[in-house]
Amino acid sequence: MSSLKYIQYHGLLLPTVAHSAESLEYAQNFSVEDTDVFAVTYPKSGTIWMQEILPLLLNGGDLTPIQTVVNWDRVPWLEEKRLAEVADKLTSPRALVTHFPYSFMPPSFHTSKAKVICVMRNPKDILVSSYYFHQMATFLEDPGTFDEFLEKFLEGRVLFGKWTDHVKSWRRAELGDRIMFITYEEMVQDLPAALRRMSDFLCCNLSDEVVLKIAEHCSFKTMKANRMSNFSLVPKDYVDSDKSTFFRKGERLHLLDWKNHFSPEQLARFTSVIFKELEGENFSLPWSLD
Repeated sequence: MSSLKYIQYHGLLLPTVAHSAESLEYAQNFSVEDTDVFAVTYPKSGTIWMQEILPLLLNGGDLTPIQTVVNWDRVPWLEEKRLAEVADKLTSPRALVTHFPYSFMPPSFHTSKAKVICVMRNPKDILVSSYYFHQMATFLEDPGTFDEFLEKFLEGRVLFGKWTDHVKSWRRAELGDRIMFITYEEMVQDLPAALRRMSDFLCCNLSDEVVLKIAEHCSFKTMKANRMSNFSLVPKDYVDSDKSTFFRKGERLHLLDWKNHFSPEQLARFTSVIFKELEGENFSLPWSLD
């Protein structure tokens, strides 16, 4: 394990390019407001999509933020270094994203009324997406072969630990009507319907016309063309788009992409580990893992 590329934080691996002891302390001391909205995701589960969606929902469809502010500043990560620099510029209601498990959230979050939209994605597709991301992100370790990366993923030797731990932590969170769960797949299959659910949850009172406008501006095609959202402004030192583009495939193809990568043996291994780790949980997964 390269000690230069990652830091360990309570057992989780985080990339040093975006995280530091100071940024993690800042996150713990962050003063969460009642009107704040958090998009919670395990890495590669729709984080960038939510950075596009939330400002539009919270601003009644006003396109200014997504056209003038880069996504990591308009909806910053709670745990990353950048938050300290942009926190004062965020206007209420603030939107943030985090990959933290529930127990890592700051004390002020637990005493606030802040809302959470937790986006979950089929872990087989997360694995494939993460594998390609590791190939292009120079600030991450080389993933090795797909088989090697699959083992790392199952053992939690990847960014932010085990997927099963992350999902369990948020599914067990007793937040009542402060939390909403949605899947990446639901968003792909019917984005306007997903946006209506989020709008209702956040009490945004948006018209059907505005919801459809937001859906159009949060489509894969539109985001891919938006310099403020497509990561083309990230220096090549960090992300080598020659190896793989950030927006790798169209949305529809994304959903079954794992079928092109898993051998029957890998699929059996993956499924058995995931099922074993979720044994006895009081929630069921919305996807078939076979």
